[in-house]
Amino acid sequence: MIKSQSRKRTRPIAAIMFRLPFMIDCVQFEAFIVDYLEGTLSKRQRMTFDLHLKLCRECREYLQSYKAAMEAAKIQADMPFSKMGMGEVPEDLINAVLSARKEFEK
Repeated sequence: MIKSQSRKRTRPIAAIMFRLPFMIDCVQFEAFIVDYLEGTLSKRQRMTFDLHLKLCRECREYLQSYKAAMEAAKIQADMPFSKMGMGEVPEDLINAVLSARKEFEK
């Protein structure tokens, strides 16, 4: 995410946007994404988040990327290891892990 300070200099709307009452900057926006997606923001926070989203192209793009990454992670988590296309686990790696585990348990 681009720091809000650098955007203020390059985007005219940003100079106005960050002076509005209750407006959040891009760093604050990023901190609220999980709550936004889970629907746990207060009504006021949601309105502020939505306003920032409407005015800031970079944050809209970031939110789309975030959603896509979360969806990919969910799909990956639900997929059995054998279906991930990663091939077979090398025997020496398995032995090394088992050996390290035995040493750790001592």
